[in-house]
Order: sequence, then C-alpha cells, then structure tokens
Amino acid sequence: METTYDVKVYKILPYKGARKTTYTVRWVVAGKRWREPFDTVALAEGFRSELIRAAGKGEAFVVATGLPVSHRSKSAAMSWYSFAVEYVDARWHQLGGNSRKSVAKTLTATTVALLRAKPTRFTPAAVRTALREWAFNTSRRPDAPRDVVAVLRWVERNSPPVSVWEEPERVDQVLRAVDTRLDGTQAAAWSRKRNRRVLNVVMKYAVRRGVLRANPLPKGKESTTATRTTNTVDKRSLMNPEQAAAILDWIRHRPRGGRRLHAFFATLYYCGLRPEEAVAMRVEDVTLPDPGAEDQWCELLIHTATPEVGKQWTDSGETHERRDLKGRAEGETRTVPGHPALTRILRQHIRDERLRPGDLLFQGESGDILAGSVIRRAWRGAREAVLPPHVFASPTGRRVYDNRHTRLTKWLNDGVPPAQVAEWAGNSVAVLLATYARCVDGQLPDLKRRLEAAGDLLEPPGAG
Repeated sequence: METTYDVKVYKILPYKGARKTTYTVRWVVAGKRWREPFDTVALAEGFRSELIRAAGKGEAFVVATGLPVSHRSKSAAMSWYSFAVEYVDARWHQLGGNSRKSVAKTLTATTVALLRAKPTRFTPAAVRTALREWAFNTSRRPDAPRDVVAVLRWVERNSPPVSVWEEPERVDQVLRAVDTRLDGTQAAAWSRKRNRRVLNVVMKYAVRRGVLRANPLPKGKESTTATRTTNTVDKRSLMNPEQAAAILDWIRHRPRGGRRLHAFFATLYYCGLRPEEAVAMRVEDVTLPDPGAEDQWCELLIHTATPEVGKQWTDSGETHERRDLKGRAEGETRTVPGHPALTRILRQHIRDERLRPGDLLFQGESGDILAGSVIRRAWRGAREAVLPPHVFASPTGRRVYDNRHTRLTKWLNDGVPPAQVAEWAGNSVAVLLATYARCVDGQLPDLKRRLEAAGDLLEPPGAG
C-alpha cells in the first residue's frame, strides 16, 4: 500500500443546482486531485476537518484512495467474499436463470484471482466448483455438503477486504484473470465482454451501498479495447438448400426418435424460430389449413420461450425456465408463416404422435420437454454423417441456431421487406440488419437495373 505525506486540502466548493445545493470537499494527494460531494455544509466541513486533522498530525495518506491511513471505510471492514455473497443474494430474485449462472461464473473467477494464498488442502477445481455451484447460488448455499462448507470457510479466511479494489494493480490483475481461460489462453470476446459487464454492475452496487467510493474499473476506450464483439452472423455458418435437405433427411431416418426430431428441426429451418421457442410450442399454437384448401401454408403462434438453464439456477427446480419472448414486452406474441412443406410435416407429425391441442408439439421420449442434449446430439450426428469432412469441420450449420440464421438470411435474399422479416423473427429492424447485413447478396444485378431505369445525368459532350 503506497502512502505519502504530500497532501493539500482546499476550501469547500458550493454548487447551486436546479434542484439542490451540493458542497464539495477538494484535496490533492501526491499530485492527484480528489473530490467528495456532500448534501449539507456541516457534513462537508466535518469530512474536511478529518483530512486537515490527519495531515496536521503527520499521518500518511494512501495514494490509491486519497484518504488517511486511519480512515477505515466499509471496504476495509468487509471481505470480498462476504460482499460477493451479499450481492448475489440481493440480486437473485431479480435475475433469470442464465443471468444467475453468468454472475456466478464471473464472481468465481474474480474471487479466485483475489485469494491471498493458493489452496493446499483442496484442488483448484474443488474451490471453483464450491464457489460457482454453492457459494454464489442463493438457493443451494444453505444445503452445501460438509466438504464444500470446508472449502468455503477456507475461501472466506483467505479473501481480502473489498478495499483491495482501490489498488489499481490488483484491478488489472483481476481483469486479466477473468479474460483468461483455465488453460492460459484468452477467452472469447463475448465472454470477456460479459464478465466485465457483470463486474461493472457489481461495482455500481458497491458504490450504492457505500462500500466503495467509486467504480474502480477502467472506463471509456480503456475498458472496451480488448472486448470488442460483433453480433454479425458469419456467412460461412449458413447452409445451402442441398445441405439442409440432406441433414433433415438423415434425421428423419434416425433409428431413435428420428421422425419427432425431424419435425422439430424442420420447424426451425422453415420458420427461423429460436430453439427455446420451438420446444415451448403446443399443438394448439399451430394453425393448419384444411387438407383440400388451395393455400397450404400453416401459421405458428409464438408466445413463450423455455431456455434450458439447469435446475440449480431456476426457482422451480426444473431444467427449463419459462419466459416471455426475447426482446418483447410481457405477454406479447408473434405469428410466423410455415411453408407448405412444413404443413405436411407437422400434420403427419401430429397424426403419428396422436397429439391433442394442449400437448407439447415436440416432446422427449417420456412426453416431457425436448432436452437440449438430445437436440444437439442429433444435429451433430446428422452433420457428421452427411457433410464432407472439410465442411463438417467448418462453421457451416455447426450450431442448431444456424437454422434460424439460414432462414432469416434467405427471407432477406428473397426480397421479403426487412420490416416483415423482423416481425417474423421477433427482432427489431435495426438488430436484424446489423446481424444479417453481410449475408444479404444476390440482389446486385436487380439493383443495377433499377438504378439504370431511374435515369441519371446526361453524359457530358464528347464522352465515350
């Protein structure tokens, strides 16, 4: 902890704002300026007197905080581990399952990076598991087994006070740790961005609680240079019609649950649904035309999403969490048209499975919600079976979500207005265009013809 005796305290600076007057104490420690606003002149005078009294007694000031060594803030009195647990409990019921999991992962990496010593009685993996799965899980912590409790007690004894965040070099150390995988390589850009976003919210909470005086994390360009991300879809991930048809056909002939899974993947491909939206659909959400009708397009009503987050992160104890549609207001719905090919597939699927209106449209083997592990395993097996090795190793259709990317891109390339595609997809137009702009092609010849037909200035004399 670096200290100095180079201290200067200035007069209180009053500021009359539109709503209230604030009184700011100003002082300089080792050339660095500090400011602390107060609502009343009495509070400001009291704090200023403390600074003058400490400087007059020849007391050293901490360079990192600008305060006298004797000034014990809340950050010095509370351990980081205790504060992190308090934060998780305060936010638990405000967060969804995936957000809870993200907070636990970030706080685990942060807490391990701040430990005063390395564990000797426990393995590093045991420490991380105890923190992620128990300490930073409000629901499970009271039921932690004895071996986990022993690990957490060791963590609490070896956790520094929150004031450690007032040391810039330790802040840099933590940020390097959360930006790095366990194997020492740099984490993905989206992961680094998520970790820093979580830490920023944690630090703002610390400031509101009066545990820290200011957010110690870097701001502006310094905080974003290493964490730039893009939501633009990689064009290489899109499937052509032949590849999609081959994958869907292989899934249909899969010995175990092939026909049920074929209907599920066909719905993703033809309607561009998110997987968590498709698994939540009921039979009554599908409007099928009469068999003899001329227009054989069906219509899907999308109103619920059930993402798979893990039963330890949900309030219900279920693996899936029931939620409203992503990016939509509570209770909002949308409709998506289904190609006549999908109409035939869904009509046959409902008939073969003997489904009733209130049943889940796509079920697991035991009649419950279709598991994400089954979906991913079937998709990977189909890709490996039908794609050449070099294509299988490429991003083409690597994720189940690429069915959605492929369909939305096709709609745009087929000339469907972006506003209509955004409505079907459940996105805003701005997000849609920012995500798929690089994937839209094949329209240049038509655009050139339109520009030529619109006319332009006459060629200057002598041109050509």
